[in-house]
Amino acid sequence: QKFSQENTLSIPSVNRDYYETNTGKARYNTRNCPKMIQDMDNFITLLETSAVISTIFQYLSGSLICRKYISKKSTGDSSGFPFICGFLSCSYWVHYGMLSNENSVVLVNCVGVTLFLIYSLVYYVFTVNKNAYVKLFLFVLMALFGIVFYINTIPEPAQAQNFMGIVCLIVTVTFFAAPLTNLLHVIRVKNSESMPFPLIVMSFLVSIQWLIYGIMISDTFIQLPNFLGCVLSLVQLSLFVCYPPKSFSGQGYKLLDQSVVY
Repeated sequence: QKFSQENTLSIPSVNRDYYETNTGKARYNTRNCPKMIQDMDNFITLLETSAVISTIFQYLSGSLICRKYISKKSTGDSSGFPFICGFLSCSYWVHYGMLSNENSVVLVNCVGVTLFLIYSLVYYVFTVNKNAYVKLFLFVLMALFGIVFYINTIPEPAQAQNFMGIVCLIVTVTFFAAPLTNLLHVIRVKNSESMPFPLIVMSFLVSIQWLIYGIMISDTFIQLPNFLGCVLSLVQLSLFVCYPPKSFSGQGYKLLDQSVVY
């Protein structure tokens, strides 16, 4: 019996040694774990950093649209709704990141909030429908503060985190409807030249990174929207194979301002 006790391989408890349960994150604890687990934690950190940088570059695509507005001194017939939606979505995700102690989610969406607010202001300066745009923005602010106020009234942190995650999921999935109208147009005309290929590829790369990250930290609310983002991006990319562009006319960039950042 003494021999078996001394020579039995000590297997650390999952909850105690593999995860930092006090923060609510499925993050690997490297203090008492084998080297393989330490390597896994390093991989998660590397993936997290890569996802943050890629997402920020994706957010910066809106600057191309604003540059067009500034050069033409007009927004034309384009909609500023995606900018406001991006502001709302990132604001919700910032709050979710704070509740779940995910610093990367907070960081990348703080950048997103700032950029989308700037894009919204640029759109406001050059749009002729200023009153309608202000009303839409005020409505979004009311929705934002209403949800945040309700979250702060929930006594249980876990319950508040789950509710905020559901809100983020619903808002993000709702925004997926924007590119779907263009998909129907591509199928109808059998020509994919109206789709922004570089932005779609970037969306796929960002979504797949956050999907893997969500799986690694066991966060369903990060997994689901990015899984849908991957599927939608793949569907869009498949249309380039089924309906290759007849000629490159740059028309795809006309739809950059209608794209959704996942």
